[in-house]
Amino acid sequence: MNSDTAASAPSDTPSAAPAHLPASTSPAPTLPVSKADAPRWLWAVGLVAVGGLLGSVLVWQKLGNIQEQLARQSADATAQATEARATARQAQELAMETAAKLAVTEARLSEVSLQRTQLEELMQSLSRSRDENMVVDIESAVRLAQQQAQLTGSVEPLLAALKTAELRITRAAQPRLTPLQRAIGRDVARIKGTALADTPALLVKLDELVSLADELPLGNAVGTARSAPQLQRQPEETVTSWWMRLGLVVRDEVRSLVRVSRVEEPDAAMLSPEQSFFLRENLKLKLLNARLGLLSRQVDSARADLSAAGRSLGKYFDASSRKTQAASTLLQQVQGQMKALDVPRVEETLAALATAAAGR
Repeated sequence: MNSDTAASAPSDTPSAAPAHLPASTSPAPTLPVSKADAPRWLWAVGLVAVGGLLGSVLVWQKLGNIQEQLARQSADATAQATEARATARQAQELAMETAAKLAVTEARLSEVSLQRTQLEELMQSLSRSRDENMVVDIESAVRLAQQQAQLTGSVEPLLAALKTAELRITRAAQPRLTPLQRAIGRDVARIKGTALADTPALLVKLDELVSLADELPLGNAVGTARSAPQLQRQPEETVTSWWMRLGLVVRDEVRSLVRVSRVEEPDAAMLSPEQSFFLRENLKLKLLNARLGLLSRQVDSARADLSAAGRSLGKYFDASSRKTQAASTLLQQVQGQMKALDVPRVEETLAALATAAAGR
C-alpha cells in the first residue's frame, strides 16, 4: 500500500538535486533591468565624469596660479637679493673711497703741517734782518707782477711793482742795495721803450682774414666762363666791321676752350671740390684758433696756428690772385706785430735780487 501511495504522489514535487551539485548551493537571483533605467545610469556616470574633469581643471588651474605666484615671489626675492648685493657693493666701494679720501686727507694734513713748519722756519730766518726781508718782499712782488703782466698783456702791474721796489730801496739807503737799484732803473727804461702790439687791431685783422678765406681762389681753380657778347648788328655798323667783331669773338672763345696754368704744388692740383671746402674750413679754423690764443695770451700757440695758416695759404691757393696776395700781406702783418706781443722780462732785476739775498 505504501508503494502505491509513493507511486501516486503528484509529479510537481521537487525532485532531489543532482548528485554533482551540493545541496546548499542555489542559483543567484537576477534583478530585472528595464530599458528605461539604462539612460539614467549612463547620465549619472557622465555627470560624475564631467564633475571629476571640472574638478581636475580647477585643481590644475589652482596649481598653475600657485606656481605663478611662487615664480613671481622667487623673481622678487632674486631682484631683492641682487639689489641687496648691489647696495652692499656700493657701500663697500663708498667705504673704500672714504678710506682713500681719509688717507689723502691725512697725507695732505701731514704735508700742510710740514709746509707750516717750513714756513715758520722761513719766517724765523727772514726776521733776522730787515734788509733781507725787504729783498724777499721785493722779489715776491716783482715775480707776481711779472706773471700778472704775462697773463693780462699789460706792463702796468710790472712797472708799478718796480717803482715801488725802487722807492723802498731809496728809503732804506743801504749801499749794498745800490746795484739792485740800478738794475731796476735799467729794466724800467727797457720796458718803457718796448712797444707792445695792439691786441684789438690784431683781432680785427684776424677777422678780416677769416672773411677772406671763402673768397680766395685755389691754385687749381678754373677761370669762370665769360658771357658771350651780343652780336646784334647796330644800324650804323657796316657789314665789314660786324664780321671783324664776330671774328674777334670767335677767337676769344677758341682761346678760352683751353687754359694752361702753372701749379707749383702737386698737392694743390689734386684737390677735389669737397677737399677744397674742407681746406677753406681748415684755414678758417686755424685763424680762429690763433685769435683764441691771442685772447688767452697763448702767444706760442697763436704763432704756430698763424704759421700753419701761412703754409696752407702759400701751398694750396693761387699766389697770383690779388685776394691771395692781400691775405698773405695781412697775415704777415699780424705775425710781425705778434712778435712784439711778449711782455719784457725783468731778468736783470731778478738776478740783482738773488745776489742781494745771497749777501754778496
